[in-house]
Amino acid sequence: MIAVAAAALTVTAITLYTIMLQNPGNVTSIQTVAIEAYWDTSLTNKVTTINWGSIETGTTKNVTIYLLNTGNTDIRLSMNTTNWSPQNASQHITLNWDYQNQTINPNQQLKTTLTLNASPTTQGITSFSFDATITATQNQ
Repeated sequence: MIAVAAAALTVTAITLYTIMLQNPGNVTSIQTVAIEAYWDTSLTNKVTTINWGSIETGTTKNVTIYLLNTGNTDIRLSMNTTNWSPQNASQHITLNWDYQNQTINPNQQLKTTLTLNASPTTQGITSFSFDATITATQNQ
């Protein structure tokens, strides 16, 4: 068994058997810029980290969060990942989302799903972590 930790979620190496990535350190730190992220539709429980738990190579895990435009202008979002540990984890684990570049109005809430993908070729990673930053920019 190989444990892999990742937050924003990529891993490479061909195997003929299933590898389970089991580690409580498989965590992503969620940072936001000019927007807020919550676990619930009532917007009371802020998202600061995602613990991905155990992940089988070649599979995905989904997490739903709610984003709130707290500003007074229309915005669009972007997301990037940084600070991967180990550094090569980003070659085998990816973080994506279902955000479609739509405009988010002031005080509007947006439900979005983050998807962590662990490559079927992941080997040699026993745990992972990374930062995911969601940034709001004023709609042009």
